[in-house]
Parts: sequence; C-alpha cells; structure tokens
Amino acid sequence: MKGQIWETRPLEYWAKAKELRAKWERSSDRPDKVVGQGNTSFVVDWQQAFPAITVIEDNPRGSTIAAKNLAEARRFRLASDIRGWGREICGYHGVFWGSQFIGYQPDGAPFAERNFVIPIPCVCDCHTKRGMQCRDYKPVPQWQSDYTCYIGPYDAKREAPMLEHRNYCLYRVINDLERVLGQQLNEEELLELIRTSNEVKQYRQEIFTLMAHKPAPLSIKELYSTYVLGGLVKLPMNEVMEFWKLVRDEVKWRTENDIAAVGTERYRWMEAHPPGYYFLKYYRYMEKYGAVCIGSQYTNFTFAQLERKPDGSIADRDFTVVDENMKAVRMLADGTPVDHVVYEPIFSRDMPILTREDAIRFITGADARAPHHFKQDEYLRPYALNEFADIYQVDGALLPLWRSGVGCTLTRKEQAMRLRQAGVNVYHYEGNQGGDNTDFDEKRMLEQLDQWMESQGLRKFED
Repeated sequence: MKGQIWETRPLEYWAKAKELRAKWERSSDRPDKVVGQGNTSFVVDWQQAFPAITVIEDNPRGSTIAAKNLAEARRFRLASDIRGWGREICGYHGVFWGSQFIGYQPDGAPFAERNFVIPIPCVCDCHTKRGMQCRDYKPVPQWQSDYTCYIGPYDAKREAPMLEHRNYCLYRVINDLERVLGQQLNEEELLELIRTSNEVKQYRQEIFTLMAHKPAPLSIKELYSTYVLGGLVKLPMNEVMEFWKLVRDEVKWRTENDIAAVGTERYRWMEAHPPGYYFLKYYRYMEKYGAVCIGSQYTNFTFAQLERKPDGSIADRDFTVVDENMKAVRMLADGTPVDHVVYEPIFSRDMPILTREDAIRFITGADARAPHHFKQDEYLRPYALNEFADIYQVDGALLPLWRSGVGCTLTRKEQAMRLRQAGVNVYHYEGNQGGDNTDFDEKRMLEQLDQWMESQGLRKFED
C-alpha cells in the first residue's frame, strides 16, 4: 500500500535564497572591507554595525566545499592533516583551513586572508582552535571570549556573574576593534540590527512551528540551504528580514494547501546535528521509502525554542517560577519529569535599549542558558531530542557518531536511549563531522539504511 500522494511544487523563494548566498560569497572580494573571521551570534550579528568590516565564517564555506567539490575538499583536508591537524578536528574547519594553507579556493580564486579573528565561544572546543590556526598562520589580532557554562540545574547565584562576564567579554572586543581598526561602531546601526533581528526570529519561529504540519512543507534539504542566511552567512539585515518574511509566507501557504516537500510522505525522521555534506544524497535515498527528514536541533531548535502546550498546541516556550529556587518542573513526552531552566534575565526583550551597554546586555543575556539549546547545557540536552520528536511527530532518528567535533557527539548515546524509550527508532552511523569523509563508508551506510527501514516494515516505492 503506497498511501496518500500529496501535491508538490517548486519553492518560489529558492531563486532569492541563491541570490543572497552568492552575494555573501562575493563579499570577501570587496577592497573597501576589512575581512575577518567573526564571532557568530544567533541573536544579533553585531559586527555588521562596523562600517568597514565583513565577516566570513568557516562553517558554511567548509560545508559548501565538501558538498560541491569533494576532490578539492580531500586535497584541502590533506593539507591540514600534514600540518598536524588530526581527525579529531571539526570537518568544517579542516577543509577550510586547507584552502588557506594551499592558498586558493575551489573556484581558483585566491584565498581571502583574514585581518582579524574572533572565534565563537562555544562548548565545541574546535571553534576556539579555528581562531588559533588563523592567527598563527598569518599573525593577526585575535579576541577570544569565554563560554560561560555549568552542568546541572539552574543556579541563579552562578548565572548572574557568568552573564556579567559575558557582557564584559563582548564589551572589550568591541572597544578593542575600534582602537585597533580605527573605526567606530555605529550604535544606531546596532540598535537597528537588534530590532530587525527580533522580526527575523519571529518569522523563523513561525516557520519551524509550521514544520509540524503533515505533510511537511519543507524538508531538511531546504532548511540546511536557507537557515544560515542572516546567521553564519552574514547579510544586510533588511534583506534578511525581507527574505525570511518571504519564506514564512510561502511555508504558511504550503501548509494551508497541503503542499508537501515529499509527495509520498509516510514516515518522518529527524537528525540532531549537521550531516556529512559530502554525502547529502541519503536524503533523496530515504525519500524512496516515503521518508522525509523533518529537521534537526541544528536547524529548528537553534532559532526557535518551542514546546507543546497542555492543549496540544505548539508555541514559544513559556516558563513560570514555581518556587524560591526558580525551578519549573514539567513532564516530557515519555512521562519523565525534568527541571527546566527559569531565570530572570539581566536584560529582557521588554526593556528599552538606549545605549551600547543596553545592546550588549541584550545580545549576551537575552537567551542565556536557554533550555534545550542544541549545545548549551548537557544536563538538559539528553532530553531535548525527545521534545523535538514529540513536537514534530517523528518515527525515527538518524544520529551520527562523529569522530570529530566533540560538541556534536556529546551525550549522543544517552539521547538514543531516551528516544527509544519514547518509541522512536534510532539508527547510528559513523564518520567524521561536516566536511571530512575520511572515515565514511557510503556503501555501508546505504545498506544499513535499507536494513533499518525494512526492519520497520517499509519497502522502497521504486528503485
């Protein structure tokens, strides 16, 4: 029995997405810009408030190289390998650094050298290493912020000074950039970035809420291609806002009219972190079974903190202080109680933003210790995928066991056990993260996918 066949249509926003991505790819060629490797912010990309700075991130470049030109990706990865960067380093970075070592990009253009580096402070330690490599290769200024994090239940006494320290780190970086580069941060532009970023966040949240619809209006393929626009792929925020409004409107129309990403959808599966960009065809391969990948923590939950409400609806996460310790307890989909973080932010979105200090507090503290952030709190993280599975009504999960990028592997086995307890089928596969296919076996993965799907009573519609 093949089940229901849904209508499918090409994405109308696709041309605009390609146009914006191409614009970013060309941004490092501008002679009037100081090129840097910047501090990623999923809240506000504050570097854009400097008039003569353009930021190029490693991750989207590394993934694109691996997806489009695997031969060059292998060559770049070898260039990193012979310089002592082993397989434990993030695949994104190993590929991108090799491009720098060899001196050219896959299209033959010279590598755009960095004039400064500000590595993202992240629980995945590879992010700090990428700044060190760039700085040591060609001596340039480096600013490193601290990643303030602790394991376990929320502790207000620990939280407050950690947030203050994060504020200090960002304040120091901005002041130093002004001094070293001789240009002033445009504070009016920074406040405008904050305003538009709030609108972008709302559009994204609506999109990821609509993704719970059956049939799914988008699949992970479309999400991975667009979710970086305005984040890792830095663009003028007015263009970003217009783009995400365009995506929201189209996704809303698709859900209202049951337009599917996969016309034969009968099985929904999820991921947790990035795929191997060198082997993206497994998404198409799974579609032969009528299986659609609904998303991942890396996409959906990075930009939308959602939860299922008591009436069954899905909306923005809401926390209520229920005792003097500021802990709220709720039940997971499998009936397990867990402490969720509740905090009184040093700066909330409802407070006026009038000064540079206000803006910095907003950027660093508005989403501090966000519950179920995809990397932030390992005390809560093992439960995060259960909530994701419940919201998006998934049947299975493909969870990689990467040999690199430790932030993408921590607690993976614990996550799998809890998903199985909740009735979600889990399949593990091995390899190297992101852009490095050194230890990846394509034939074995496809064979195991066949065995996994057939063990659940599914057969391909056609070969």
